[in-house]
Amino acid sequence: MKKLFILLFTVLNGLLVLAQKPAPVNHYQLITDGDWVKTKNYYLLTLIQQDKAVSQTLKTDAVLKQLTQKKLTDLKNSVTDCKDAACFTDKIKFSDEEIKTVGIELEALCKSGSALQKLVKNKLIPSGTYGLYKGLTISQLLVKAWEQDAAGINYTIGVYGDGKKPNYPLIDSISFNTKGRRYAFQLSSINETLYGDVKDASLFFEPAMQAALLLLQLNERQDAANYEPMAQTVNKAAVEHIKVTNWAKYPYTVILIPGEGPENLTTPLSAGGMLRCRLAAQQYRAGLAPFVMPSGGKVHPYKTKYCEAEEMKKYLVEVLHIPAYAVIMEPHARHTTTNMRNGVRLMYRYGIPDNKPGLVVTERGQAGAIINMAGRCMKELGYVPYKLGKSLSPTATEFYPLPEAMQIDLDEPLDP
Repeated sequence: MKKLFILLFTVLNGLLVLAQKPAPVNHYQLITDGDWVKTKNYYLLTLIQQDKAVSQTLKTDAVLKQLTQKKLTDLKNSVTDCKDAACFTDKIKFSDEEIKTVGIELEALCKSGSALQKLVKNKLIPSGTYGLYKGLTISQLLVKAWEQDAAGINYTIGVYGDGKKPNYPLIDSISFNTKGRRYAFQLSSINETLYGDVKDASLFFEPAMQAALLLLQLNERQDAANYEPMAQTVNKAAVEHIKVTNWAKYPYTVILIPGEGPENLTTPLSAGGMLRCRLAAQQYRAGLAPFVMPSGGKVHPYKTKYCEAEEMKKYLVEVLHIPAYAVIMEPHARHTTTNMRNGVRLMYRYGIPDNKPGLVVTERGQAGAIINMAGRCMKELGYVPYKLGKSLSPTATEFYPLPEAMQIDLDEPLDP
């Protein structure tokens, strides 16, 4: 009898986990309140804010309510009590104990049939934005998503408040002189202003989250929001054309073009960027795919005003005469790894078939790097967002989209 019980429990538990594995839905659109930096970086917290039933549950929970008041009090007191820069930011960040306390409370509140459980099941899991946490129950996935968002907030405050080194200091560093004598006074002003903005907050995470968002704004690092909502702006014509495309006519879905930033602030598009566009245009005219996808954000040099994808699109349309409706801009990637990841993301978001390969086209040196980039992807992203197919030439390689690409990267707030 005991063995039978164990067998039944194992089967039922396996089915429960299987049913709750994060499975992104093709054509899923992120739910946003218009703040795209927040939506892309802290998607769980964004969903909580917009769900009235969930928000009410968390606002009235005794433990979380107490934490909200503590965070507000700490923020207010920092203006008068803190004398050095680190004190100001430490008062805002989540401590390890606070993160743990919230996790325990969220798991307890995520009961079967609750609004919180429905949010995770019906909105969070289909997004794929926390897709690395496979094989977990809904409540366990919720805790992991919370821990990820909290870690992301702390990371952003650390880099753009404390001045800690980001992953790529030459292009992503803080704008302020954190070694200057006045920096503590600047942080005091930031905290005082922030308190005025959030003093009526009723959700435990809002003071810290708003601090992270404010610091990104003050550092002119709101890159994640550039051109959004793209399906209604820069990519509107392409998205409409996707709906009527006969995919059976083409061996590939898109031709992805990784960007190459210029070396100075006055050059809009590098020579390398032009050459990559020409290589891609040749493949497009040969009928290999119905769309080309230039990829690259405002990256090189530091704080450039030029976006690689936008400048490549101009070149493709105005110089190479590729139809505008055939160009899908991906204007956020800051590295070759995210050229590939973000390209795959747009394929899923826009409903491009994921059972056919795309084609990445670039010059020989980068093409070779992409073929051997799995290790770098694992190190920087924690997963590989694509599966390679065969190489058509030294400059063109097949790739297949993988749903892991939807996972948010908590330590890259400019392109999470």
